[in-house]
Amino acid sequence: MTSTLRPAETTEAVTRRRGRWLALSVLVLAVLLVAVDATVLGLATPYISEDLEPSGTQLLWIGDVYSFVIAGLLVSMGSLGDRIGRKRILLVGATAFGALSVLNAYATSPEMLIAARALLGVAGATLMPATLALIRNLFHDPRERSLAIGIWGATASAGTAVGPIAGGFLLEHFWWGSVFLINLPVMVVLVLVGVRLLPESRDPAPGPWDLPSVLLSLLGMVGVVYAVKEAAAHGFTWLTLGAGLAGAGALYGFVRRQLTLPAPLLDMRLFRHRGFSGAVLADLLTILGLSGLVFFLSQFLQLVQGRGPLEAGLAELPAAIGAVVAGLVAGRAARRFSVRAVVSAGLAAIGVALAVLTVVDRSTGYPLLGAALLVVGVGAGFSFTVTSDVILSSVPKERAGAASAVSETAYELGAALGIAVLGSIVTGVYRGFTGPAGTPAEAHESLGGAVEAAADLPARTSEAMLDAARTAFVDGLALAAGAGAAVLLAAAVAAWFLLRGQRLDDSASR
Repeated sequence: MTSTLRPAETTEAVTRRRGRWLALSVLVLAVLLVAVDATVLGLATPYISEDLEPSGTQLLWIGDVYSFVIAGLLVSMGSLGDRIGRKRILLVGATAFGALSVLNAYATSPEMLIAARALLGVAGATLMPATLALIRNLFHDPRERSLAIGIWGATASAGTAVGPIAGGFLLEHFWWGSVFLINLPVMVVLVLVGVRLLPESRDPAPGPWDLPSVLLSLLGMVGVVYAVKEAAAHGFTWLTLGAGLAGAGALYGFVRRQLTLPAPLLDMRLFRHRGFSGAVLADLLTILGLSGLVFFLSQFLQLVQGRGPLEAGLAELPAAIGAVVAGLVAGRAARRFSVRAVVSAGLAAIGVALAVLTVVDRSTGYPLLGAALLVVGVGAGFSFTVTSDVILSSVPKERAGAASAVSETAYELGAALGIAVLGSIVTGVYRGFTGPAGTPAEAHESLGGAVEAAADLPARTSEAMLDAARTAFVDGLALAAGAGAAVLLAAAVAAWFLLRGQRLDDSASR
């Protein structure tokens, strides 16, 4: 009996000491790592293509399989952490993440790299839900918890900016595998310090981990996300339609099964809480409206305005700075005004900033771009921090892992839908550009393809083709920014109604 009580005693001891803030520093290391890893690979893709010579399909899988697996396993891993212990799953996942990073760095074939990226996604799926769930159990005082979530979110935002900058630096000095090896020192520190500082916490009466539910969740999310991305890249095919229908069927089966299990993997009754559902929907719509634009903005900075990878990464820094600053004060603002005011205002600010980007052209100066990115970061920092706090506060702390996983799944699904929906707008406009005689077919596939094809054309033809291609790309980007603005403004209105009466707790919980 004594051994079963020890984790609870350890949690109480840590939360009463300042050690909980040191424990938070360990958790944000994991968040930083996942955020950096999600953004750094894009810069390395040309070098991987040159070294491993993957086919076009293999290259897509190298880029996508990591997010596919993470999206499919987040709910399962969050629930597993609730059952076996969030500290345990975090440290095991972190150790595996470090080891698999080495496997990715030294992959010798496209097939090996795809498999390594998939396994890295399995390890990555353990990290984000566990970090948020541990914050829920570390910080009993709601005001401290809001600040901790703000720091957590600020670190994730900083990671998205650090990724391109660090990746650009490494690729200018080392080989492409170095972008994976930067994970190792962070993981070593995380594991060694986390063993001593992190308290263990789990659901005291979790029930069994239902394997059929795990498989349905994995198949459902992978099927849907794959179909969305493939439809955006190549249009609708029978394979895409089949994958989407199979994924939707699996998710339907998952929901039905959860409603009948005495101890479900995910308690669907959580969605009856209007604040919980409203916060999840706000996150999904925000990422949907943002992700496609952010994806193509990087191409705009490099392929249209001619910035190098490092300079492009630095150009996107204002968004991270705005998110960090806003995230740190978001909880205080939500208590002074209201949850729905802060979330809706944050979403509206992003929408306005995206609307401003509809006027960009090839010669748009950086002050306008930088100011718009700063407003986007501030709005996202306020919105994401408060919605994360609402999601965690809406559920009992023993279910924090599953609730955190729902939040992260909304993020992944929103990113896939955003790239698909807004990406199809950019791609549709771009492919219709009229080039000079002799323009190769691959130039119409992507702006990167046009830049690569231009190297083999006569100077006059090359210049005319690139001029037409870049103009079409910017036109598509402006149209996608307008669509993103509409989505964010609609999300702001929805949040105003769905989060009505929602408040952040002020009383400490036990």
